[in-house]
Amino acid sequence: MDLDNLKFGLDTFGDTQNDDLGAPISAAATIRNVVEQAVLADQLGLDHFSIGEHHRDDFAISSPDTVLAGIATRTKAITLGTGVTVLSSDDPVRVYQRFATIDALSNGRAEITAGRGSFIESFPLFGYELSDYGALFEEKLELLVEILKENAVNWSGTMRAPLINQEIYPKTERGSIPLRVGVGGTPESVVRAARLNAKLAIAIIGGDPARFAPFADLYRSSMNEFGHPIRPISIHSPGHIAASQEIAIEELWPHYQVMFGRIGRERGWGQVTKEHFINEVKYGSFYVGTPEQVARKIAYAMKSIGAERFDFKYSNGPMAHSKLMNSIELFATKVVPMVKEILSADRAASIAASR
Repeated sequence: MDLDNLKFGLDTFGDTQNDDLGAPISAAATIRNVVEQAVLADQLGLDHFSIGEHHRDDFAISSPDTVLAGIATRTKAITLGTGVTVLSSDDPVRVYQRFATIDALSNGRAEITAGRGSFIESFPLFGYELSDYGALFEEKLELLVEILKENAVNWSGTMRAPLINQEIYPKTERGSIPLRVGVGGTPESVVRAARLNAKLAIAIIGGDPARFAPFADLYRSSMNEFGHPIRPISIHSPGHIAASQEIAIEELWPHYQVMFGRIGRERGWGQVTKEHFINEVKYGSFYVGTPEQVARKIAYAMKSIGAERFDFKYSNGPMAHSKLMNSIELFATKVVPMVKEILSADRAASIAASR
């Protein structure tokens, strides 16, 4: 872990929001609020802002790159990316073109995170067969990697027409767009990311984050085997920050219950319980509490995996914009400095102990 180059960002899926009185607001209003959240993140000096792609009524953003283009014109320094682009049901050529456009609007701040996504609505919506789930992602990711080299593309596969000496425009001013591959914790996904020389983003949404350390080790060893330089690993995890843990739980639990209760019914998990929620807050990868409590858990997660980037998923259900803005401010102004201090102190103690 390079403590001099730690990065911290925010993730949102654009969860449809309520107002301060608990009444639902429109998807359009939610999208405008997400733009303001990104502007605040930029003003507070955070490194990254990423938006997920969903095609459901409980998430307002189905086209994150369009929202990122709007954010690009309102921000100055923050990197703008996806979390994730559902590549299996998209066209890699269009993905590149959209992000090359964002890169132009932002003066070189675009980033792509490609993944399979955690929902399947995009498959019937865009005419893809769910039985092709794995093959679509594998082929399209390999094509995207070739396109991102910004040379003439020669590629053929089984899921789409080949490209023969095909130039793709617009080219970026910096000559490339950074690529991360989002994984949920399968060895095959980790090795694929290493083989393609992509950065690794690990989604950790439950349990002890240290259980993902073997995947981080596998990524680094695979990068060595493929002859690639070791790239930073990032973590994506959810949470909420407030003045006390009691307030943070009180503010988040009803909205978490709505979101995960629906998902649980759809996927056969059953109802989410508050007992499970509290257990994740205390012991798992759910970062809910005061700035100090959240900072200590994040430092532990980053140290356990050797991650150099942490993306805080600050929206989890239909929470009010004002609560999200407060959580963002606490993350940037309180949590991030504390995490850096904790990890620096741990390094100093380790060096002293080794002498």
